[in-house]
Amino acid sequence: MGAHPNAGKPADPKALVNVPRLVAAYYTEKPDSSEPGQRVAFGTSGHRGSSLSLSFNEAHILAVTQAICEQRGRSGATGPLFLGMDTHALSEPAFRSALEVLAGNGVEVMVDRDGGFTPTPVISHAILSHNRGRREGLADGIVITPSHNPPEDGGFKYNPPHGGPADTGVTREIEERANGILRSGSGKVRRLPFERALAAATTHRHDFVGSYVGDLGAVLNLEATRGAGIRIGVDPLGGSGVGYWEPIAQRYGLNLTVVNPAVDPTFRFMPLDWDGKIRMDCSSPFAMAGLIAMRDRFDVAFGNDTDADRHGIVTRTAGLLNPNHYLAAAIDYLFRNRAGWRSDAGVGKTVVSSGMIDRVAARLSRRLFEVPVGFKWFVQGLSDGTLGFGGEESAGASFLREDGTAWSTDKDGLILGLLAAEMMATTGRDPGEHYADLTREFGAPVYERIDAPATKERKAALSKLSPSQVAADTLAGERIEAMLTTAPGNGAAIGGLKVATANGWFAARPSGTEDVYKLYAESFLGADHLRRIQEEAQALIARVFSSPGPG
Repeated sequence: MGAHPNAGKPADPKALVNVPRLVAAYYTEKPDSSEPGQRVAFGTSGHRGSSLSLSFNEAHILAVTQAICEQRGRSGATGPLFLGMDTHALSEPAFRSALEVLAGNGVEVMVDRDGGFTPTPVISHAILSHNRGRREGLADGIVITPSHNPPEDGGFKYNPPHGGPADTGVTREIEERANGILRSGSGKVRRLPFERALAAATTHRHDFVGSYVGDLGAVLNLEATRGAGIRIGVDPLGGSGVGYWEPIAQRYGLNLTVVNPAVDPTFRFMPLDWDGKIRMDCSSPFAMAGLIAMRDRFDVAFGNDTDADRHGIVTRTAGLLNPNHYLAAAIDYLFRNRAGWRSDAGVGKTVVSSGMIDRVAARLSRRLFEVPVGFKWFVQGLSDGTLGFGGEESAGASFLREDGTAWSTDKDGLILGLLAAEMMATTGRDPGEHYADLTREFGAPVYERIDAPATKERKAALSKLSPSQVAADTLAGERIEAMLTTAPGNGAAIGGLKVATANGWFAARPSGTEDVYKLYAESFLGADHLRRIQEEAQALIARVFSSPGPG
């Protein structure tokens, strides 16, 4: 699918979201729980939707928060709940609704001391910091964010005491309970008016900024970054990281410039993404066009999405780095420069991340932990130090403190950005140059993800595919070495199929929200070979769709 003609250009002011209408709909529109699209639905990143489509309204947030209040104690979360929000227009209303219910249920809640915005990794860090050494009175958290999604969207995520994304068992319980409340009305929701909730004895002001910023020296070599005088450019893309960069620069003496400190719920300053929509996607060359244009001003620059759990790295030598490229370079650097990590600490990647990571891990003699899509699969390994690094192809990752203990068990785009500056400070080479070194050693892979149409029936068939249904022993001229429907690292279902040869692979997964399936493919033999992989993969999937069963 080609890019929109206005991709990378400023948004038309007439097309910006109408924030008063959006907020009014949040409070006044009532979802119909008999309509599937208007129910609570937890995906890999919580419940998301828009008040204008009756998928993210006050009724949803009241019900979900009440469900969390009832569920959290079952996981040992009887201590404080850390509550944060990003800069989307629906986040503030949802924050108010959530606090009303949390206070109504007598939950100890930690809110930002200054009423500011709180990134996802800061909530994870706060949970782990509180729980370190405890066995009872454990903390958990809520982050109100739809991540990089457009301005009209809202999102709501729950992080249990392990600090990372809640697993499907927990979210299923929350989802089912919340939808039960929606069906029966709001009578089962315990709630205080916002002013009373904010003033309640159970609501506490917490210095999120100071706690997180003050601890960064435990996970990064910021002394080297300061000493080298690395010129750093940061674009928060109008997100929740905006209030963190100046305190970071001041505390650690960094030569850091925030190129755009603006916060505006219309996100009018964002260049349009590939499809002509505003989307704060820091891995998109269209959304990052402004920072890319400034790359010669800085030694290294980076941006984050609105909840700062993703990173986009810009260098003079490579421009905006492909997320897979940076993950590989970061892994190579970290495992050679973190003496405090366990000697058996492994490398975590998803099944649709680049094969370059496999090659780097093998050269480092580190165990590769390959899992389905979803950062939740890395939580345990990051918690106990058996994983030094966990990363997703969608530009989300985290890694251990220098002493080998957990820093965050959710994605942290802030430390991944600062790591790029550390790499340059300690080696004199930026991450783009480090990746170029890897390509000279292992070859230069070509990677692409495309979306192909698929009905709900066909998506269901793909998610349940068995290797026995695939009648092929070669792919693009190479012998098939692996055909996977479960992840090698943990045996969990990948929700699709991955086929690999010595020099290429493809993976096909159904989309959870659209009538398409996602086809990921990579070749170490060049673009022509990649096209062959994609063509044969689509033909193979088409044969599966045309066999008896799928509609």
